[in-house]
Amino acid sequence: MKILINNQKFILHQSGVVFWEEKKMLLISDVHLGKVTHFRKHGIGIPKEAILENFNRLKKVLELFDSEAIVFLGDLFHSKINTEWGFFVDWIKEHSQKIILVEGNHDIISKINYEDLNIDIYSELIIDNFLLTHHPTEKEGFFNFCGHIHPAIQLRGLGRQFLTLPCFFRKPNQLIFPAFGEFTGNSYMTPTEHDKAYAITKEGVIEISIN
Repeated sequence: MKILINNQKFILHQSGVVFWEEKKMLLISDVHLGKVTHFRKHGIGIPKEAILENFNRLKKVLELFDSEAIVFLGDLFHSKINTEWGFFVDWIKEHSQKIILVEGNHDIISKINYEDLNIDIYSELIIDNFLLTHHPTEKEGFFNFCGHIHPAIQLRGLGRQFLTLPCFFRKPNQLIFPAFGEFTGNSYMTPTEHDKAYAITKEGVIEISIN
């Protein structure tokens, strides 16, 4: 799905990423690399094969878009360095795009590790009249791209049937990204008349009517 914000074109993809056409930039939030290994270390029964799933999904996304830069909107790596960091280093070496990290609350790894990989780190990033952050932030004169919340919308069917779908949640001056990573959980959002929800389905991204 393609949307227009401040006369700029953005493609909302069902993987949870956004491609900014004019800038040839991929925006991705809440990948949470290392989380599967973190869970397995603490005895949670997640298959070992799930460790590579995020990297496989990143690979597929990069094949879809002709990107020159990738901006991670926080929570790139879930916690302390573990064995998944090695996979991340290998992934970085395979790609030529400029990599930028806007720090999130889970990004506690020393900046030196990212700098060694030529990754630029910011607490927030301003590009034209867009403000890129991890936590939802309001700043006069800017449209905010952010993550952190892991938004989802719950749709009611006949009887007591419910369908929960991750979504891009748009407020008048803000777009909250869904979590890209596996096993991240969701927060249910309730749109008002001033909001829009773009739900992610297997077939694509669809706008949900508020009425």
